[in-house]
Amino acid sequence: MIPPKEVKFEINRMTQDSWRMFRMLGEFAIGFDRMGHVPLPVVTVFGSARTPIKHRYYGLAEALGRALAEAGFAVATGGGPGIMEAANKGACEAGGVSIGINIHLAHEQRPNRYQTLSLEHEYFHARKVMLAKYSVGFVVFPGGFGTLDELAEILTLVQTQKLAPFPIFLVGADYWAGLADWFRNTLVNEGAIAPDDLALFKVVDDIATIPSDIRRYHDETRDTAGFKVPDEEDRKRAQGDAEAA
Repeated sequence: MIPPKEVKFEINRMTQDSWRMFRMLGEFAIGFDRMGHVPLPVVTVFGSARTPIKHRYYGLAEALGRALAEAGFAVATGGGPGIMEAANKGACEAGGVSIGINIHLAHEQRPNRYQTLSLEHEYFHARKVMLAKYSVGFVVFPGGFGTLDELAEILTLVQTQKLAPFPIFLVGADYWAGLADWFRNTLVNEGAIAPDDLALFKVVDDIATIPSDIRRYHDETRDTAGFKVPDEEDRKRAQGDAEAA
């Protein structure tokens, strides 16, 4: 006989507490309402919550937040410390719109104080929708599993056209080189992605051109700043259509 599951993990509690469904709906409703009223295009910045203030990536993220705010973008992060705090700080101190889409975590997440708009979430999936749905650009600084999760999901959503396409920047060539090489040498060679899917993102060290590249990408009268914009063939290929592949 299989013993009943210990009520230890979130997924097990969700099956027992039907009211959680309404909490999820509430998180979506509040998030859609508040994010839908942000008057500026939103750029989402991701990276490690563990990056210390004196680290060079913290300084780069802060400078990027400031540059994006000065260029007329709102800056959204996961609302926590580290890279998220740095980007919010730069945007906030530049007088811009600085959005924190926070998650309740027992041991790591604490909201940073540089948020002009703050949302609270219990559930990662609702939070991830808010970070992606309203974004016109996605900047990923070095981070751990959570950052990799967000990056993989955003690449998939853009590739399959489940999300309006936008440019994706990976900041830190030394940090991301191994992952980019694995994409190229393993995923492409095994046929898991198309060779030109590598143009869905850029690996950069210099953040100075990120705001202008985002503008170029979305300006129909100009080029796409070197990024690939997926088309119908890409969608079919990503969903396993043999003829498109």
